[in-house]
Amino acid sequence: MLSFKKALVISLAVLTLFFLFKSTHSSNQPSLYKNANDMPKPASMQPKPKPKPQEAKQESKTEKAFDTPDVPKKVKEQIPLDVLHKKPLRKQLEYQFPYDVDSKFPAYIWQTWKTTPTQGQFPEEFREAEASWTINHPTFVHEVITDDVAVHLIRHLYASVPQVLEAYQALPVPVLKADFFRYLILLARGGIYSDIDTHALKSAADWIPSDVPSNSYGMVIGIEADPDRPDWADWYARRIQFCQWTIQSKPGHPVLVDVVANITQETLKRKAEGKLTKDHKAIINFTGPGVWTDSIFSFFNDPAYFDMSTSKGNITYTHFTGMKQPKKVGDVIILPITSFSPGIKTMDAGEEDDPMAFVKHQFEGSWKPDSERHIGKIFN
Repeated sequence: MLSFKKALVISLAVLTLFFLFKSTHSSNQPSLYKNANDMPKPASMQPKPKPKPQEAKQESKTEKAFDTPDVPKKVKEQIPLDVLHKKPLRKQLEYQFPYDVDSKFPAYIWQTWKTTPTQGQFPEEFREAEASWTINHPTFVHEVITDDVAVHLIRHLYASVPQVLEAYQALPVPVLKADFFRYLILLARGGIYSDIDTHALKSAADWIPSDVPSNSYGMVIGIEADPDRPDWADWYARRIQFCQWTIQSKPGHPVLVDVVANITQETLKRKAEGKLTKDHKAIINFTGPGVWTDSIFSFFNDPAYFDMSTSKGNITYTHFTGMKQPKKVGDVIILPITSFSPGIKTMDAGEEDDPMAFVKHQFEGSWKPDSERHIGKIFN
């Protein structure tokens, strides 16, 4: 028969073992939310059921395309600054921001405005639009950059290419700086840029057909205008015009190198000649969709990137007019007009409920005179 003292010792031992077991079991239970990846996501980004063996190769499009690159950066030859500054501007930009189509799209969303959403002066009419990007991309870093922050950011990112900062500071009106900034931030950091008056209708994971590998493209653009009528030049800068209110790109893309170099050189040339002007009518061709479209077509027809020996001629607007589905040229995905301009009631654009509608633009045009806003609706 056990003595009281022995029974007490045995009871304590049993209780100790019980609590140890319970503690070990509880520590293996995960908390509800460990990080942003565990939080509820839009339907388009919900994890899919575990694939069958024959479907194993079809990885999650979101994971494959939009995570921060986890591969080591390629080693590049180091060039002293004094030697680098003697090279052409495009070579300097290519060196500072090397392009790798095999990398993943950085999970950034960049927007610009005079104030941030946390400040009371942020316009109420933009709050829903701005929030739509976070709602549809909960794991992305979403930044609204003010003018003051932009200049410091460019000073940091382009410290080794001082003529870029000089050109940015020389631009005489805010809209020119805003245009230039979108190219600069995408060239240096990549991700998605979209104007503050745009609504994200769907996640960027849904923009691209599922059978297109993420390492086969480095830029996604949309058609802004396809004015198939004789007087198109009265309203638009180009017969086919690519929009620059929403752009997705991997850092260092050659199109961005070209447009940044073009704007920098033209700005410094006008500055030297005393011809920088605040005339808003020149903006489209100076920093806006005109020069942007030219850089894209220049890339499409550049023998440094494409084998022109088998080409039947240059790629022109005729290859994109009347598009209804995405097209891929080299490493660039071109989306039809419905994708970034649904509901404009012209140029055959679909409505917001169209399967190809991804981003809705409000066409605020806050920098334009009232008589010239909403120009996208002139063909009604």
